[in-house]
Amino acid sequence: MILAGISGKNEMKKVVGQVQREQIKNRAWIELDLEHLAHNVGELRRVMPDGCNLMAVLKANAYGHGAKIIAEALNQLGVTAFATATIDEAIQLRQWSTQGEILVLGYTHPQRAGELARYQISQTLIDYDYAVLLERQGYEINTHIKIDTGMHRLGFEHQETEHIANMFQSKFLKVCGMFTQLCVSDSLLAEDIAFTRLQIKRFYQLLSRLSQKGLRPANIHLQSSYGLLNYPELKCDSVRIGLALYGVSSKVNEQTKLQLDLRPVLSLKSRIIFIRTIKCGDTIGYGRTFTSSRDSTIAVLPIGYADGIPRNLSAGNSYVLVHGEPAPMIGPVYMDQLTIDITGIPDVKTGDIVTLIGTDGMNELPAAVVASKAGKISGELLSQFHIRPDFMG
Repeated sequence: MILAGISGKNEMKKVVGQVQREQIKNRAWIELDLEHLAHNVGELRRVMPDGCNLMAVLKANAYGHGAKIIAEALNQLGVTAFATATIDEAIQLRQWSTQGEILVLGYTHPQRAGELARYQISQTLIDYDYAVLLERQGYEINTHIKIDTGMHRLGFEHQETEHIANMFQSKFLKVCGMFTQLCVSDSLLAEDIAFTRLQIKRFYQLLSRLSQKGLRPANIHLQSSYGLLNYPELKCDSVRIGLALYGVSSKVNEQTKLQLDLRPVLSLKSRIIFIRTIKCGDTIGYGRTFTSSRDSTIAVLPIGYADGIPRNLSAGNSYVLVHGEPAPMIGPVYMDQLTIDITGIPDVKTGDIVTLIGTDGMNELPAAVVASKAGKISGELLSQFHIRPDFMG
């Protein structure tokens, strides 16, 4: 797969030209609409509190979009705060000359403290014992303290006021931020709203106790994408934006308090490499899992589960767009191929482009729809695309 930057900016024209050339020889590819990315950044900034900073989450190769080109585009849009899952993702961003703070949200082994310092990467402090081990390495490192207010994954317990206060006295670990994770902020069910309000209360009560000691981190952040969309009234210094940045909802027909005009950045495409006709009653593929109920015209695409297409989309469970028309996926999803039914779609020929995620003509096939048909959420689906661009260095 390849990544296409489609944008009016001069600096992106070279990427577009490369993409157009690469599409000729690639089995399948991803296209990125960087104008949509810029639009989404504007929409999100419009509803963020005054003075609040957008922290772009680039975990898992920017949710499958390609971290290098996304980071470059965001830097050009004035975004200077980023978050990754791992130190290796963060180092790669630095090696690509990404400007601004890069925060590792997950665990980094204390013995890699020298790399955190060398590449000027901020590290999340996941608990007191971990912070002590990191401090002992003797490197000056910027840190954010994670607070567990109810998700019960990583983080200091919200009652650990003294341990948290001690972090501000650290010789080598500079506390630059503090954050928590709102675990059901995507839900508008009454019980989930109540739990989110409890998490928010616990976090701000901790901040109040620290304030009484004369302590306040410079960068407070609670909200991820759904935290902003459902709790826009929260006053914070930063908002961690992942899926919303890419114009993707996690699930189909999600309802949020704020309804923004967020536009999908990614499209996934392939092309038809073979067409054949089959008779009514013919079966297709390993296990003969699909039986045709009519005389049909079928086509083969050179993309499969090794590329990240979920195998359980097999045998009519999903569809693609051909000439703007839905074409069912029939037979199994193979490792590197799949078959579709193009019966009744006129003028289809070998070499025609097929849309697996995105818009073709008047029809759109969103990532959330494909993910739902596979029993997944959008982030899971997008982050499983395995082939990386071969022209981006």
